[in-house]
Amino acid sequence: MQITADWLRDSASQALLGALTERGFQAYFVGGCVRNALLHAPVSDLDVATSALPEDVQKIMETKGFRSVPTGIDHGTVTVLIGDHGFEVTSFRKDVETFGRRAVVAFSTDIKDDARRRDFTMNALYAGADGRIVDPLNGLPDLMAQRLRFIEDADRRIKEDYLRILRYFRFFAWYGDQTAGLDPEALAAISDNLDGLDTLSKERIGAEMRKLLLAETPEMALCAMEQTGVLGRILPGATTRSFAPLVHLEQQLDLPADWLRRLLVLGGDGLKAALRLSNADAARVRQFRQANDQALSPKVAAYRFGRDTGLDLALVQAASLGVSVDPAIVAQVDEGAQALFPVAAKDLQGFEGKALGDKLRELESAWIESGFTRSKADLLSGRP
Repeated sequence: MQITADWLRDSASQALLGALTERGFQAYFVGGCVRNALLHAPVSDLDVATSALPEDVQKIMETKGFRSVPTGIDHGTVTVLIGDHGFEVTSFRKDVETFGRRAVVAFSTDIKDDARRRDFTMNALYAGADGRIVDPLNGLPDLMAQRLRFIEDADRRIKEDYLRILRYFRFFAWYGDQTAGLDPEALAAISDNLDGLDTLSKERIGAEMRKLLLAETPEMALCAMEQTGVLGRILPGATTRSFAPLVHLEQQLDLPADWLRRLLVLGGDGLKAALRLSNADAARVRQFRQANDQALSPKVAAYRFGRDTGLDLALVQAASLGVSVDPAIVAQVDEGAQALFPVAAKDLQGFEGKALGDKLRELESAWIESGFTRSKADLLSGRP
């Protein structure tokens, strides 16, 4: 099989592989870029695997006038910059010892050694400059069948890097056959290695959850996470009970997948601490809970906290109750988010300090109760 892609035909890509192969080394694009090209999906990162040692890569790039940065040279990775393009170039490796996310590696000239240390068969696919696929571990049939399998022994692959537990569910959500279900051997190995999740940083867990929740239909993956104990381990108190109804509502309203709204419907204790949310994301979680506790309408929540919170409130509440939502809710939330209270402090003569603040809140409440319709003149005059 052969791939054709703009990124592969690009002069920078061809120059990089050509610089290595003309010196007698093997060089291939590998992993996600090859997998996604075969699936006609978007490609973001371009990774290259080569039989050249890191110091050889740097010397060759220097002779070609290309800049190289030793971003992970102890593990064989050099970042090569050609024009506006950046490539992660890593020497063929094989694991000697592994310690969770750390490993002692040895360089190799055998592409099969390099393939064996990867996570899933569908990620152990290589492509040369001509686009021809090299498949050392027979991963191509798995990819075409949307069959997600760990390479060789699932338990061993997980013990090499416990983040692969979360990657397994993320990749299934994006690339797995939802009708065939998940691999029983993989699920058994995951269940046996739950303690390894405790060794992962909250930032890495949060990053994986974000990617998983952005999949179009991650319901089956999340249910399997719950059944194996993974979900409760990384997000205590979370449940998938209302997740599928939320996805249905998003599709019904033609809304894009929103990973944070999907996280809110899962629930759980201490989301910010559990996943190391950014300050902006943590603020949105806090605003949603405040709007929910105050029993605000989605329109008023959008006015108070913004459009996202208004939609979060409408959809998460409906999903939790198992009810539909009025399609007009999006327009109502937009109206609330765009509403501007017409009265300012300068309009209230004779009021100061606490009395001024109380009066402004009183008038704002009256304006909100009117559905944002009362004018400044009506509010100041007391007319209904």
